[in-house]
Amino acid sequence: MAPRKTEELPFADHDVAVEIGRWLRHLGAERRMSGKTLDAYRRDVHQFLAFLCEHLGRRVTLVALARLAPTDVRAFMAARRAHGIGGRSLMRALAGARSFARFLERDGKGKVGALAAVRAPKVAKTLPKPLTVVAAKRVSDADVRAGEEREPWVLTRDAAVLALLYGCGLRISEALGLKPQDVAGARDALTVIGKGNKARMVPLLRQVGKLIADYVALCPYDLPSAGPLFVGQKGGPLSPRIIQLVMERLRGALGLAETATPHALRHSFATHLLARGGDLRAIQELLGHASLSTTQIYTAVDTERLLEAYRGAHPRA
Repeated sequence: MAPRKTEELPFADHDVAVEIGRWLRHLGAERRMSGKTLDAYRRDVHQFLAFLCEHLGRRVTLVALARLAPTDVRAFMAARRAHGIGGRSLMRALAGARSFARFLERDGKGKVGALAAVRAPKVAKTLPKPLTVVAAKRVSDADVRAGEEREPWVLTRDAAVLALLYGCGLRISEALGLKPQDVAGARDALTVIGKGNKARMVPLLRQVGKLIADYVALCPYDLPSAGPLFVGQKGGPLSPRIIQLVMERLRGALGLAETATPHALRHSFATHLLARGGDLRAIQELLGHASLSTTQIYTAVDTERLLEAYRGAHPRA
């Protein structure tokens, strides 16, 4: 197998470009990051190096990276802020640069201490906005599409995807990543591949399984066992954008808020489980969260819901 050609960069020398290539291959092979995540990391590091090239007045070298001062990193942060970049995006950009710096240090190519010396920006936590139980059920119910002038197999396909988001708590990428072999013979549970290519088991509700079976029976295309389960109208893999458009139409039909997105169905899955006494650790496993702290945000959602009910019903509120 021929070695990959190093991408030449206008803002960094050849040695830095070589290390970026090695770092990205390491993340893909060892950390099992997805192609989209690797592209985001590449863009973030390129952006950081492009700024440094202009800031330092020369192409970035490994020696220049090792000599960076905290003021250089703060200048990068200030420049991004001036371009209207929010705290969350800036935090992600710094995470990519720090990951590259740690790789260089582990490989003996120099320590970029300035990145570790600067605090990441604070990001305000935003609470997920789940749908009500009634609205979530209606969105994931095939009957609400009965009046739409689209082919029955398309309507059933959309219903099956939305039912997976709410009934199983899947990310949209996880639902659209399913293959026919994943659901063939599945009765009570599904194995899905989540972030970092990690597999997890999720319960398969009977209603959800029936919608999937109905879609497969109606679909006019052959569905190879190792190919995508959900296909578009021309037989190719179904785009997430199609499901987003479906939700936009349903928002209008059901009078839902703009926050009613496909991902809000996953939030609804977790919030409704917690409200019914679901164990937080179990919900963490079902959602595929690496850290319990990520799942704990739903406790704040449930608390806020209780407070709203109190404020709306208690005579002294």
